[in-house]
Amino acid sequence: MTHADPTSLDILDLYRQAGAYHEGHFLLASGRHSPKFLQSTTVLQYPQYTEQIGRALAGALRGAGIDAQLVIGPAMGGVVLAYETARHYGTRAIFAEKDGQGGMKIREAFTLQPGETFVAVEDVLTTGGSVLKAVRAAEAAGGRCVGIACIVDRRADGGDLQGYPLVALTRLVFDTYPPDAVPAWLAALPLQEI
Repeated sequence: MTHADPTSLDILDLYRQAGAYHEGHFLLASGRHSPKFLQSTTVLQYPQYTEQIGRALAGALRGAGIDAQLVIGPAMGGVVLAYETARHYGTRAIFAEKDGQGGMKIREAFTLQPGETFVAVEDVLTTGGSVLKAVRAAEAAGGRCVGIACIVDRRADGGDLQGYPLVALTRLVFDTYPPDAVPAWLAALPLQEI
């Protein structure tokens, strides 16, 4: 896994400035509990932050030697991120959307040429489930994934993601707990579903 130059953009500080870094007791989309949460939609509503992030992701991809013909993101959260990253990367941007069967699909208005290379982007990578669904949808449409990029890699193990090269602007590992192992100190705080 490749990380962007940490001196170029302080991601945690950027999330704090936008009011997108939260502490408390959170039920994550994965079903796990965490004392900390990053709300990327709060950051990505500000064009000045989104531009900085997109530029940094594009630069990190180039720095890792990853060259792609397009950028894809999972809807809805990855739409703006894919667009802004593609703008600085010099490619076009598309998105994958839910297919109603637990996976994702590429909208008919988007076409991928056989073998067309792409990078998939995600805001915060916790398990990689959403971005991998977008990858599978683009591959099913004929594309070839050459890498995945994210703002924050929260995975405890780090490294590539199922064999795809991963570029992350930062790696922040917050403790998470399965529902049956939430510590008493965390369980005592009001639960917020996100």
